[in-house]
Amino acid sequence: MHTALLLDMAADAAPDRLAFGRLADGLTFAQARDRARAAAVWLAGLGGETVAFVGLNGPALPLALFASGLLGRPFAPLNYRLPDTALGKLLARTAPSVAIVDDDMVARLAPAPGVTVVARSAFEAAAADPGLALAALPDVEPDVAVLLFTSGTTGEPKGAILRHSHLTSYVISTVEFLGSEEDEAALVSVPPYHIAGISAVLTGVYSGRRLVHLEAFTPEAWVDAARREAITHAMVVPTMLDRILDILEAAGEDLPALKALSYGGGRMPLPVIERALRLLPHVDFVNAYGLTETSSTIAVLGPDDHRMAIYADDPEARRRLGSVGKPLPGLELEIRGPEGEVLAPGQAGEIYVRGEQVAGEYTHKKLLDEAGWFATNDGGFLDADGYLFVEGRLDDVIVRGGENISPGEIEDVLREHPQVEDVAVLGVPDDRWGERVAAAVVARGATPPAPADLAAWVKARLRSTKTPEVWAFRDALPYNDMGKLLRRQLRAEMAETV
Repeated sequence: MHTALLLDMAADAAPDRLAFGRLADGLTFAQARDRARAAAVWLAGLGGETVAFVGLNGPALPLALFASGLLGRPFAPLNYRLPDTALGKLLARTAPSVAIVDDDMVARLAPAPGVTVVARSAFEAAAADPGLALAALPDVEPDVAVLLFTSGTTGEPKGAILRHSHLTSYVISTVEFLGSEEDEAALVSVPPYHIAGISAVLTGVYSGRRLVHLEAFTPEAWVDAARREAITHAMVVPTMLDRILDILEAAGEDLPALKALSYGGGRMPLPVIERALRLLPHVDFVNAYGLTETSSTIAVLGPDDHRMAIYADDPEARRRLGSVGKPLPGLELEIRGPEGEVLAPGQAGEIYVRGEQVAGEYTHKKLLDEAGWFATNDGGFLDADGYLFVEGRLDDVIVRGGENISPGEIEDVLREHPQVEDVAVLGVPDDRWGERVAAAVVARGATPPAPADLAAWVKARLRSTKTPEVWAFRDALPYNDMGKLLRRQLRAEMAETV
């Protein structure tokens, strides 16, 4: 199935329903389809084999995505926050291509062989040309839908390939066609070059829900847009949610129109989600766990589990608030040990997943095994009832004297300390043990806690080998724009001080 068919279906069934933009002047589904077709005709005349996108969120993003699909060209949104040199190298990897670039970003891009750069304003003008919308499109066989480059926090960005079949399988298996009410609107504040931004467009269109794109995230802009546009649905990353809650508390705002808020992209501190549940009791919270290579979400912790964790006097229910829930229907998930053996509930290993939405493919290699299983490189375990607990990237596991130690477990304990605002736990080199457990702490309040007090706090709750031996206090921790901790950077900085 072709991703552009999702827009066709919505435009046929609900042509006058708003699809993209503000209530005051948004595009209907019928208008969006016409503009995507006009844009495709215009792009076809410019040549190339890929459509790159360098810019902020907005209605141009979904139009470029669907226009690319109509042409049978991969859509490659790039990280405009990269330094100019790195962005230029990434753009060159899309060649031969047409790059749609925000007008004020064009000057950043040096000429690259095989890349035709067009300003976003020119693209939007072509898309609005009714004559182009009536022109014939080339007959193509759809294959690769999206090319997403990984964040590159652990090395050179890899190009993840997502085919039309992967993306449409995810959408159709998780969303009801036109299942949204006409007054529903989703606020998209994640960047366009992340899988969450792509899946938000596709699921929003298929469900018939209006999409409002926030150009760039700030908590003030998010709250203002949510209030002004009567936003009912949104997705955020943990660092976003924490800052949004600060604004809501300060303003005494509870966003009565908001019905559902999903989060993902990084580990959610328990104090943050507990605070959100108490501040917004009318909102359905969902924890969504997924990867670029799996076309977005593969497991969810639903609203009922969230509410039980807060309102039910059940330690097990609260413990599950630290999980990512259960795998989506139609997906298979296993935990495997170092020899590839399937592990029993409660045993930690690597998370493997299999299903139609799972791509597991990069530009340079395919990662699915012969049976279709994808090794996520995430560590975790399933409990007896099938809830998945993700412990983090296997690369982040600390190996101390042959013992594997999960940073997330220690971080959760330290975040419960009243003087800890944020914390990252990682391994630093040690001649005797191989690695020592280190902690970088952001203190709550003007006076940082004593390392001995923090060590005693951890030791009282976990065994002594999991107690950090190296402590550093920082004003803030390094995160990327999707709220993922830059552990590689932090590890290098802390290793220099040991």
